[in-house]
Amino acid sequence: MTFVAFINGFLLLGLGALMGVIALAFPGTRSDFIEAAILTATVGGCICLATMNRREELNRLHSFLLTGSTWITAATAGAFPLWLGGLSPTDAFFEAMSGITTTGSTVMTGLDDTEHGLLMWRALLQWVGGVGFIVAGIALLPIMRIGGMQLFQTESSEKGEKELASAARFAAATIWVYVGLTLLCTLVYISGGMTEFQAIAHAFTTLSTGGYSTSDQSFGLFTSAYLQWMGTLFMLAGALPFAWYIRVLNRGTLRSEQVEALVVSLVVVILCLTAWRVVTGDTPVLETLRLVAFNVVSVVTTTGFATTDYTTWGGFAAVAFLILTALGGCTGSTAGGAKMMRLIVFTRATNAQMKLIHQPHGLFPVRYEGRTIESDVLSGVTTFFVCYAATVLGLAILLGLFGLDTTTSVSGALTAVANVGPGIGGLIGPAGNFTTLPDGAKWLLSFGMYAGRLEMLTVYVLLLPAFWRETTA
Repeated sequence: MTFVAFINGFLLLGLGALMGVIALAFPGTRSDFIEAAILTATVGGCICLATMNRREELNRLHSFLLTGSTWITAATAGAFPLWLGGLSPTDAFFEAMSGITTTGSTVMTGLDDTEHGLLMWRALLQWVGGVGFIVAGIALLPIMRIGGMQLFQTESSEKGEKELASAARFAAATIWVYVGLTLLCTLVYISGGMTEFQAIAHAFTTLSTGGYSTSDQSFGLFTSAYLQWMGTLFMLAGALPFAWYIRVLNRGTLRSEQVEALVVSLVVVILCLTAWRVVTGDTPVLETLRLVAFNVVSVVTTTGFATTDYTTWGGFAAVAFLILTALGGCTGSTAGGAKMMRLIVFTRATNAQMKLIHQPHGLFPVRYEGRTIESDVLSGVTTFFVCYAATVLGLAILLGLFGLDTTTSVSGALTAVANVGPGIGGLIGPAGNFTTLPDGAKWLLSFGMYAGRLEMLTVYVLLLPAFWRETTA
């Protein structure tokens, strides 16, 4: 337990240092960030000093506690500057949790006139949350066998590959790829006409598939076709497995079943929605293709940027985007949602079960990336989908108790658990935000974002009394 406390203290020190950087870079919010930095770093330093000589070896049970606690710690600390900047405690925590989980739902309005320091802090929270989840997905979730993630451990660490020889070196390589893509995205955005501030902030939130913007118009502020196509490309880049990038750089192979499935799915959906919009609307084909591609990729990768209010495209589009909200990008990326690896496994397992019903004595192994999938992985994937659906349903029912309409309740619950950002409808859709929701609803959605980012089971295990008995034994 002391090791878990030490890591949380170290995290607070790191966040305090980042607050100090914002204070130095943006004088307009200097006093707020200095106060927050001092408080955060002091608490973190005290925790580290109290536990640095009492650390024990991290075991599997402590991994659950470490993973679950760090996101709460980061969201709480991340809320301090927002609270000092004028948000209520509820709104500040909601905004910080949305940031660190790379969800992108916001309660802030008037972003175009907001101090740049606060806007950069929101973007930085998403960037840190994105890389944090990748590292957790590499180092911790496979060990905890959450949602079939042990399959990703197998996929991303083949025998004999030096670059994947250890989780630590793999995590380091992943961070370098993440930083490199962020720098490239920043330069591309600047070349397209963004200011340096806009480019850095949007690069942070694009690669992290977070979706926070510096404008109330989101990415729609930038009408350049070049910027919108580049935004589409980099959102997709953030939703691809970072293990895949390392494999491409080291072995030159592009093959990956979940990457292929994601790209093919996106192409099919984009072409279908574009054809439907061309038939039912009056916008030019190329403009329609660009708008559809950007917004479909934004929702599927759980980024949450918007260039237009796609809920005004008609009932078919609204239903399509609601379904797309649940899908997500690839495992081992910054994206949320169900993830392509699980969807592939679940589809093949369902197909195998149907064949087994038809031929009871047949053998129909479920395979992924050329390997037969073990029963514990199939069980983990199935359990994940059950928990995913149950969490969305439970949150939607509870949100309804606060007087929210069905569309807002369902889409709000789904967008929180999938870490997408905007929902469906006039209240929390692409043209709205979450500021008018009751405080109780915001706390529920904050929990949904937290549970969804940690893939439900990591959080629910911590609620079991048996877990605490075993941990303290």
